[in-house]
Amino acid sequence: MKAAIVQSAGQAPVYGDFPEPPAGPDDVRIAVTAAAMSHLVKGRASGTHYSSSGQFPFVAGIDGVGRRADGSRAYFVLPRPPFGSMAQRVVVPEAQCIALPDGLDDVTAAAIANPGMSAWAAYTERAGLKAGETVLVNGATGTAGRLAVQIARHLGAKTVIATARDAAALEAVAALGADVTIPLGADEAALEARLKAQFAEGVDVVIDYLWGRSAQTLLLAGAKAGRDGVPIRFVQVGAASGGDITLPGAVLRAAAISLMGSGIGSVPRARFVRCIDALFQAAGPGGFAIACKAVPLSQVERAWPEDDSRTRTVFTMDAP
Repeated sequence: MKAAIVQSAGQAPVYGDFPEPPAGPDDVRIAVTAAAMSHLVKGRASGTHYSSSGQFPFVAGIDGVGRRADGSRAYFVLPRPPFGSMAQRVVVPEAQCIALPDGLDDVTAAAIANPGMSAWAAYTERAGLKAGETVLVNGATGTAGRLAVQIARHLGAKTVIATARDAAALEAVAALGADVTIPLGADEAALEARLKAQFAEGVDVVIDYLWGRSAQTLLLAGAKAGRDGVPIRFVQVGAASGGDITLPGAVLRAAAISLMGSGIGSVPRARFVRCIDALFQAAGPGGFAIACKAVPLSQVERAWPEDDSRTRTVFTMDAP
């Protein structure tokens, strides 16, 4: 079968032939129609993501959309290595498949699943977001951050605060439901002062897609604002600005900050699947918007380096 094959760590996938995946007694064989790129997919291909298997060669991709043998549409996630979603066919356990709502097309479903799930799981599985609370999304201009703003509003957040490095792009995030936008500018003192003012008014949940310097500034501002005993649930999801921060221990003593992560390993696989199902059911009623472009899988070598954080690339294929 045709597939996007990663031959070794650090190399982009190439379009070629890969063996058919074997099926076990509890597996479902799916003819793939769409599979999207993501930071996780690219991290596994480079060998830098913590969930990388280190097994080469392998087929890129962790999830996608396709057709079962009976013609019904299904989303699937986490095929067994070395098989991935960017291939004509995959085999996955039945428990890792979800029927798609009629109003959600294949390309949009493939595009929205991973970034939408990251926000949905962070809110529902890790932070325990309640209606009427205030959410701050750090890194709100990428596809995941934009969805996090929309999903927070859908789940009943009273106020949504969006931060990002690109001030112009934040204007579009305001149109998606952000009540307050804060550019992460070069003036650290001014940024910390503005963040302290927001935390003083009340921030219940922080969803962080950046980590690095901005996350450090957020945590310091939250601690200095000091709402006595009122908890801040800080959920670390991505690390677009760097993998490490320097955090004084006093930050965690000075405020009721719960610092946690959300990703593969912190949430059981079955609950991730339930989050994706809930996301799909809400996508239509919630009017969730995501920018994406469809590209034939045969063009993977050209399209791979052109992917960016604001428009999701979805590879499509004709599966015989």
